[in-house]
This record gives sequence, C-alpha cells and structure tokens, in this order.
Amino acid sequence: MAAAFRLAPLALAAMLLSNECRADWKVTPLFDLRETYTDNVGLDRDDLARNQFITEASPGLSVSAKTPRLEVEANARWRLFSYSDKGNDPDLRDSERNYRANGRAMLVDQFLYVDASASGTRQSVSAFGQLQGNPYSGANRTDVSTWRISPYLQHRFGSFATTELRYARDSVDAAVGGYGSSVASTTSANLNSGTAFVDLGWYLSYNRQQLKEELTGDSTSTNSVVGLRYRVQPHLSLTTSAGYDNYNYSALSESTSGPSWTVGFIWTPSTRSNLEASFGHRYFGKTGSLAGTHRSRHIVWNLSYSDQVTTTRSQFLLPSAIDTAAMLDRLFSASFPDPVQRQQAVQAYIAATGLPPSLANSINYLSNRYVRAKQLRGAAILRGARSSLSFSVFKDRREALSLQQSDSTLLGSQLATLNDNVNQRGANIDAEYRLSPISSLSASAYLVRAQSLETGITNNSRTWRLAASRRFGKHTTGNIEARHSRGNFGFAENSVYHENAIAATLSVLY
Repeated sequence: MAAAFRLAPLALAAMLLSNECRADWKVTPLFDLRETYTDNVGLDRDDLARNQFITEASPGLSVSAKTPRLEVEANARWRLFSYSDKGNDPDLRDSERNYRANGRAMLVDQFLYVDASASGTRQSVSAFGQLQGNPYSGANRTDVSTWRISPYLQHRFGSFATTELRYARDSVDAAVGGYGSSVASTTSANLNSGTAFVDLGWYLSYNRQQLKEELTGDSTSTNSVVGLRYRVQPHLSLTTSAGYDNYNYSALSESTSGPSWTVGFIWTPSTRSNLEASFGHRYFGKTGSLAGTHRSRHIVWNLSYSDQVTTTRSQFLLPSAIDTAAMLDRLFSASFPDPVQRQQAVQAYIAATGLPPSLANSINYLSNRYVRAKQLRGAAILRGARSSLSFSVFKDRREALSLQQSDSTLLGSQLATLNDNVNQRGANIDAEYRLSPISSLSASAYLVRAQSLETGITNNSRTWRLAASRRFGKHTTGNIEARHSRGNFGFAENSVYHENAIAATLSVLY
C-alpha cells in the first residue's frame, strides 16, 4: 500500500495527459465585478463603525471531468478588494482566495483507486464574536487549508463478500497562532457481505489513525466494529453491532477506551422514503444515530442525528453539512432517470436559484481538543413552477474530552474554559421567485446562537438579505442586494455590531 501511495501522483499525472481525459474536461471561467456600500466595513461595535465604498474584482475558474477512469470537480476564486478610504486598518483584507477540489481515479481496472482532495477557505476562529456579514473584515476569521490523498484497493469475492483496504494521508493548517498544524495517517479495512446474503447481512470494519499535531504532540485512535443486519419483512430490517474504541489523548476523564454496541432498524416503506435509527453505548456514555429522507413530487426532506468523537480538523476534512446537490438529486430522480442528465439538471437549478452548495451548519470553531459532538440537523427543499424554498435547522452540542491546556495559546487564560461545553442552534431560509425566464427576486435569513455553558458567554448572530437579479445575455447576469447583519462584538464583550450594506454585481460565466 505504501508503494501505491508513492506512485499515485505519477499515475494521476499520466491519466491527465491521456486523450481520453483531455477530451472530457470542461473548463468554465467566471468573473464578478461588484460595488458595495457598507456603513460598518470592519464589523466594529456601533460607536466605532465606519462607512466605506468597496470595489471588488473576482476572477474564478470551475473545472470538471468525468470519464470511466477519472472524475474531477474543482473550483477556485480570487477576490480583490479596493477601498475608498482604507486608512491603516489592519483588519481589512486586500484579497481572499477560496478553492476546493475533489478527484477520484481508477489506476488498475476495478482494483486500485485513489481519492484526492484539497481546499482553502476562510473559517471562524471562535463560535463567539463576528460570525456573519461582509468578507472584508478579518475579525474572528482566518484562512484554513487542507489536503488529503487516499489510495485504496477494492475486490469482490464473487457473491460472498466485498472488501476495501485504504490508506489516507491528510493535513490541516490554519493561519492563526494557537492552532497547530497537523498531519494524520489513517489505515482502514472493511469486509461486507455480498449478494448471496439476502436476509442476513454482515460487515467487519477496522480503522486506525495516527495524528501528529504541532502543539499537542502525537495521538492515536483505533476503532473495530462487527455488525449484523436481519431482514424481518421486505421493508424492515433489524441491525446490531459490537466493537471496541481505543483513543490515546490527554483526557479530562479516566476512560478513553472501551467496548461499544448498538441496536437499531432500517425501514424503507417505498423507494421515496428511508429511515435508519440506532441506540447504543460507547466508552463516553449512551449514544445513538438517526438518518431519514423522504421525497415527493415537489419537496424533499432530510433529517439526521449523530453522536461521535471528533476534532476540528476532522470536520474541516470531512464536513458534516447537508449537501444541497445530494438532496436535489433525490428530488429530480423521477423527472430525470438518467444520472448524467439529472446531475446537469441539478447544477443548472442551483445556478439559477442561487441555492448554497450546502445548507446551514454549526460553526466549526478552531480547537486542538478531542470533543464529543452531538449534531441534529433537518432540511427541506421545495421546488415550485416559478419558485423555490430551502429551509434548514441545526442543533449542535460539543463537549471537550481532552485537556484544555492544548487550547491555552489559542484562547488565553481568561477564556480557558470557553470551549469546554458549547451549544449551538440555528436556522437558514432561502427563497427565490422567478418573475420571468430572465429575472428573479430572492430573500434569505441566517440565524445562529452559540452558548458557552462554562463561562455563560452567548453570541447571537443574524443576517438578512434581499436581492433582485436579471440575465442580460447568454453569459452575463446582474444582481442588486441589500444586506443587514448584527451580532456580538469580540469573544467576551457585552456589546454588539450592526451592518447595513447594498451591493451591485455584474457576473460573467462562460
């Protein structure tokens, strides 16, 4: 497996140069020109607010490829800001870059594969302080970059079983002091029952991660699980699992390892509905999970609950947000049975309605600690003849499992317990109405409340938007937007900020 990891970049490069891959590449350049007026450019408290005109030029590029041996989806955008009176304000940014790329290649036919991903985005340093609003202020924000490469083997033992052996190497880095750069190596093996097992299915799973972190040192985690599924009726199956968890980190409690078990069910009353639920116990206490979806002709629903041991870096690498495209894929399945046509219809719909790539999620604030994260999410997307509506809610509880000393440089002594136990809840609404084939109106609202149970510090953030857009040609679209934001100023100050802004944008997409 180590040899495959070293050869993976060379194999990918060779595939990219092949005629088959080059013929299926789709490269889409884009460019935005925006003029904005804001009455609080730095998201300062109200008595320090300064008005400003900002001119923004934003070139970007979207790249995609899909062949029998290679799949790539990538996009990048560079935003350049020019201010009418910047002065010497160090918190105002001159530029911002965002990129995200995902790829999968088959190196040996139906045997050896490799996944790769990379991203660079701005993220919140803390769940407390300025969370939403304009992209110009650097308050409570930093740049986070990630990469991951994962070669793996897949093999089918006839109708008896399928197996996967995987190795992954990944990295997370943030441009802020107190949050350590980290690199992890993960080895996993999975064996699942094949088609010969109709009523009684089974699986075996093993996962081991070695994490090297700049500030907190090394830690390891190992998880082993064996599971069974028994079909009692055509649409109902019972599930159970047993395993063992072993974590090696500087813990607040004595226990970082122990046996685990779950019992649950899978209910699929129709091709349009599915519900999976389980209840069990792990070394940190009682636990459970829930995943449900339902779709009708015009609406799709999604509900999920998870309870897991995780870290901030894991959430950056594999975010748990609800994917908008995945929900729309289910909604469009009846109208577009062909998966390729359905994917094109989904992307066109997202572009036309301005829906976000993922629905509302909790703030993944920076921390070097292991946490127990309990996350409840619900979302719905309604598609009408001339309108669309997306709605999502979330509730998130993070309980620190490792010692707070690992965050001492990040938070300081006065806020040492800020991230011990944090509750977040929020909602997001996006609505769009098409006045004609070339013009539309839209509105959105984002609300989130964060509370530190140890310090009593709370943060309430609100952002409302109203916009009108019009297409002027095949490649050009204009947009006018009004925005109002408010929230808490700083991590612990008992003061708020308000911002009102209006922006005009001209977008060119080829």
